[in-house]
Amino acid sequence: MNLLPKARFVLAALMIAGFSMAAAAQPADAAWPRPEDVPVPSSPVPGIAGERPYDIVRFLLTHGPMSVALSPDGESVAYRSVITGYPQLFVMPARGGWPVQLTFGPAVTSFAWAPDSRHLLYAADRDGDEREGYVLISADGTRERRVSDAGDAFVVFGDFSPDGRRIAYSSTERNGTDFDVFVRDLDTGRAQEVLRGRFGMFAGAWQPGGDWLLLSETRGEDANDLHLLNVASGEVRALFAPDDASFYGSFAWLADGSGFYLSTNHGREYRALGHVELATGELTLLQAPDRDVEQVALFDGDRYLAWTENADGYSTLHVLERATGRPVAAPELPQGVYDLEGARSGPRLAVRVSGPRTPGEVWLWNPRETQAVRVLEPTLAGIDPDVLVVPESHRFEARDGVMLQGLLYRPPGLAEGVRPPLMLLVHGGPTAQARPGFDMVAQYLTGRGFAVFDLNFRGSTGFGKSFARLDNGRKRPEAVRDVEDAVTWLTEHAGIDPARMAIMGGSYGGYLTNAAVVEFPGLFRAAVSLVGVSDWVRALEEASPALKASDRLEYGDIDDPGDRAYFADISPIGRIRRARTPMVVVHGANDPRDPVSESDRLVRGLRDQEVEVRYLRFADEGHHVRKLGNQVTQYREIAEFLERQLEAPR
Repeated sequence: MNLLPKARFVLAALMIAGFSMAAAAQPADAAWPRPEDVPVPSSPVPGIAGERPYDIVRFLLTHGPMSVALSPDGESVAYRSVITGYPQLFVMPARGGWPVQLTFGPAVTSFAWAPDSRHLLYAADRDGDEREGYVLISADGTRERRVSDAGDAFVVFGDFSPDGRRIAYSSTERNGTDFDVFVRDLDTGRAQEVLRGRFGMFAGAWQPGGDWLLLSETRGEDANDLHLLNVASGEVRALFAPDDASFYGSFAWLADGSGFYLSTNHGREYRALGHVELATGELTLLQAPDRDVEQVALFDGDRYLAWTENADGYSTLHVLERATGRPVAAPELPQGVYDLEGARSGPRLAVRVSGPRTPGEVWLWNPRETQAVRVLEPTLAGIDPDVLVVPESHRFEARDGVMLQGLLYRPPGLAEGVRPPLMLLVHGGPTAQARPGFDMVAQYLTGRGFAVFDLNFRGSTGFGKSFARLDNGRKRPEAVRDVEDAVTWLTEHAGIDPARMAIMGGSYGGYLTNAAVVEFPGLFRAAVSLVGVSDWVRALEEASPALKASDRLEYGDIDDPGDRAYFADISPIGRIRRARTPMVVVHGANDPRDPVSESDRLVRGLRDQEVEVRYLRFADEGHHVRKLGNQVTQYREIAEFLERQLEAPR
């Protein structure tokens, strides 16, 4: 049940919905009989600046640019921001200047520049249901045209045609399950099915000056097969579908359409920088380090090729001049996680940085200059950046010898010999990675006296193809045991108080939280489960189409009697009688990935066992709680609960 997106077109983009500044109560859900479980949004008013520890509202009001995109001509930077409450679309001059807000309606979930640099396409769903509608808007925000309404189908945008007159996308409108590929004429509104798909078939980058469209076919959570579709003739060419499932993503076409660069772990453990020649389909690996190559970008008329590498979670930037093959000295940037966007026709590379002390900022770099310029700064909402904790990376062995890794945030100002309480964070995915970006939850908790350990259990990405598959299928319980092994290491080697530990996770991390509660009764004094799986059979049956396309390989075929019996056996709901850990359970009623019935059943089971549980069942949220008033309620309840259960200092 993947919490995070893969490549731009492998799964739908991470949805960011908005919030309401009003503090009125949400409408009660008629399907749930206890209205006291439907929370009332809290007023987002922070405490006085400088008061310690900082109130959660200050962390929620921190923000930086999201989903940054440089216009093809390199003159403008577009990004999403929550500065107004809802995520909205903004555009600013690339040279720096005042941003212009373009959208003022529902939360913008994703966007893309048109080739003319004068228009953008943006998407919005309905309170987190992930069924997007699309709108074309001028770059000055004065003209909009609706391209498609949000409906019952899941729609995933692919790319603009080179002339900007058409878009390619994938949709489940035919049967609600399989993704077919469409091309829509933006002038006439006419949509034509160009390929009938099965399970997950996603439109990707369109060949410059040509008719070839890259297609990604889902193959588990960490891999995909790659095809080419000629939108004019309907011809389909299989590029890569190896026996050893591999990843292909972050595509950058050459301007002449002769080939493209990409990130891939084809034939190897880690993702390399590669090039595919269109005429022959030949793949050449250009940079193959023992760590993942992630972002790939071309800029300045293809003169420069840039990419990032994942060095123990931190991004490193690399650039070379294509004509000579010579490396170009990259600019000095803050430590963190990077996203790249190159200008097609200008010498500009945009880098979005998210780090332990920045919720997001944008740097622009001209390779003819030595230094990058920060053109968009973050807002820290009055928080002193010096109090934000930079995590320590630690590696340790699980009981079976598998090497695990995690990020440890230590609370500042601990007296010698004091053993702090612990919050163990388990990320979603499972094909995702705990990385040193801006982690609002970790920073908030360390400020209140907790140590936080963000665990990369087996199944996480960033540590090679084999590691990402160590929990596939019937190996699922081994990731649960990693939780116990992490606790053992933390108490023996990191000075954590073994009597005051909690666990928290969302989506797949919510499953690990639920599983830990029933598998290790008494290990944790508190648990927080966010949109977590409690019944694998029901969750796999009711998952959204994009997830079902990957779940078959990541988990198994739920229609197979053997797989079905196995997942029924390992589901936490079947062992709920073992639970005795007090819990906070959070879920959005509109969740299309992991249905709210998962948490409904868990809460009923806990209450039947007379286990303390606080249920936050948000009526107007989906797979993530995104509205500010709801977030304030959620984290204030969680903080009060943890401090009471673990007796942490305030």
